[in-house]
Amino acid sequence: MGASDRGDVREASRAGGHWRALVVLGTAQFLMVLDTSVMNVSISQLVKDFHTEVTAIQAVITLYTLVMAAFMITGGKLGDMIGRRRVFAVGLVVYGTGSLITSVAPTLAVLAVGWSVIEGLGAALVLPALAALVAGTYRGRDRAVAYGVVGGLAGAGIAVGPLLGGWVTTYLTWRLVFAGEVVVVVAMLAVLRWIPQDPPRTGPRPRLDTVGALLSVAGLALVVLGVLQSGSWGWLRPRNPPFTIFGFSPTVFVIAAGCVLLFLFRAWERHEEEHGATPLVRFAVLRVPPLRSGLAMLLAQNLILLGLFFTIPLYLQVVQGFDAFQTGLRLLPVSATMLVSAMSGPLLGRFAAPRTVVRIALLVLLIAIVWLLGTVQPRIDDVSFAFAMAFLGLGMGLLASQLGNVVQSSVEESARSEVGGLQYTAQNLGSSLGTALIGSLLIGALAAAFTTQIEGDPAISAATRQQAGIALEAGISFVSANQVRAGAEKAGVPAAETDAVVHAYSQAQLNALKAAILATGVITLAGFAFTRHLPTDRLAAKDPG
Repeated sequence: MGASDRGDVREASRAGGHWRALVVLGTAQFLMVLDTSVMNVSISQLVKDFHTEVTAIQAVITLYTLVMAAFMITGGKLGDMIGRRRVFAVGLVVYGTGSLITSVAPTLAVLAVGWSVIEGLGAALVLPALAALVAGTYRGRDRAVAYGVVGGLAGAGIAVGPLLGGWVTTYLTWRLVFAGEVVVVVAMLAVLRWIPQDPPRTGPRPRLDTVGALLSVAGLALVVLGVLQSGSWGWLRPRNPPFTIFGFSPTVFVIAAGCVLLFLFRAWERHEEEHGATPLVRFAVLRVPPLRSGLAMLLAQNLILLGLFFTIPLYLQVVQGFDAFQTGLRLLPVSATMLVSAMSGPLLGRFAAPRTVVRIALLVLLIAIVWLLGTVQPRIDDVSFAFAMAFLGLGMGLLASQLGNVVQSSVEESARSEVGGLQYTAQNLGSSLGTALIGSLLIGALAAAFTTQIEGDPAISAATRQQAGIALEAGISFVSANQVRAGAEKAGVPAAETDAVVHAYSQAQLNALKAAILATGVITLAGFAFTRHLPTDRLAAKDPG
């Protein structure tokens, strides 16, 4: 941190506005996460409003994730080039413009441009700058508080999104959410001066590594695209892909092509460094063990969180029959406990090192997941479910209280923007993997459990088993028991056998949900292996500069 920047921070503190910058930065983080959650629960209304299909809306959501993930590293580098606060402001303007277009979008194409492309690019500028600005504005215990608040607000946005989106979509219109975002963005721009100025530049202005940017954008886009589409395309066996390669689904080939481009990206960056040029990413920073562990844990945290937030709403909405608003109410304990525990970083930092806190967080997550497994029953126990959700939020909040601070405190001031890009790239990859891998496992477990159930039931005839087998071959979706009953009746299955098939499917649903939740437990357990190089010193108790 430069002398001028330190002076700005001290001056803000004396003026009683030391935490005003966090109001702007935390609001931006909350807004970015809330946006996606709202869009996910508004799918059915969007289908109706734009006279389209679910797959088209899912493609719009996929494109948003692709744009954001692909440009995150480049967005971080731009912060080094023209200043983090300036890039943050430009990102907010871009994001607000996208929100305005989305709120008045007359067609699906305009929605895709406004939300997926423009808002996605805005988020790719805002988030890396946000991470670096928190590190540059706060120090010591204050920095731990700030990262705890930002991390907690990210989790709160994921949990509050379905509640807010469900209510607004049901009783008003989804367009109001995006119109409201424009108002919030304008308000943040009006108080942007609350964020201290960037320290003066001491060397020449970095240039943008155009070749590296193109390789990273294309590589990350292909990897994320393949992962996100694995559920609809299939991993190897084709389900519903736009094309096949040697009879196989294109998923693995698309991911492999992305990995090849990322390998070329790394080779190019090494070439740039050897010739004295400015690379997009200095891969030398990844040799810092705490940084590697922090990024790995951020990826794992988002994989677990988004995997569970893919599975739990299915249980609440499809199995229990709750609407989006009722589902959001039952997710509120996650939001509340995550926000509180995420802000506990400085207090915990007085007694325990980040590695200890993260390991405790993983243990709490394991308890929450085991508890959650016990609540997946035909009839929900709301009290037990609420406690499981509260423990889940507690564990996630403890992780959030440490990881952002660990990542940014592992490097010097000059590397914070690019590390911010890596930080949010890891989080986006974790989110994509969580949805795709847990989603694929859920559907695979559902098909296997349903097959086992109907084969072992003497009340179901061979002809009905054959019909069910043909239906499974065509592809299986996680639908309600009532939809299965309607399908069986339409196919002319006798009433007694229909009851048996519906019962078998209901049992298979619960087994598949438990398998998916159990998988997140396995990932949580594996997370302990990545905690080895986390700091053993109390970060909150020292001044990392």
